[in-house]
Amino acid sequence: MTKIDKVLYTGKTRTTGGRDGASQSDDGQLDIKLSPPGSTRPGTNPEQLFAAGWSACFIGAIGIAAGKLKIRLSAETAVNAEVDLGTTDGDYFLQARLKVSLPGIEGDVAKALVDEAHRTCPYSKATRGNIQVELTVV
Repeated sequence: MTKIDKVLYTGKTRTTGGRDGASQSDDGQLDIKLSPPGSTRPGTNPEQLFAAGWSACFIGAIGIAAGKLKIRLSAETAVNAEVDLGTTDGDYFLQARLKVSLPGIEGDVAKALVDEAHRTCPYSKATRGNIQVELTVV
């Protein structure tokens, strides 16, 4: 396990009510209702939040990798993240698919950028070896 030497930022939230509750950040920038996946009730769910956070972080990691190679990313660079909640033998698990669009970047270079981003993205590091992850350049 890697210990952080210097903390750059700490996200702080308070959640009540679990999947039927609400979550707010300490700075007031996040104030959301929560609802179970597939529910028709207003609100989002932890899987959507995880997908949003991971995809945003992953684009940042792609940007760092591209910068090292002096490659400029399109403003249309996108990551479609899908996070599944499922069960195996009665236990709950996650799995994920990241579909990465890098317009204007050649296939081999795009794949290299995605591989490097997956190696360096903190979300990818946190999930490595813990959940099934599929990466695709689209």
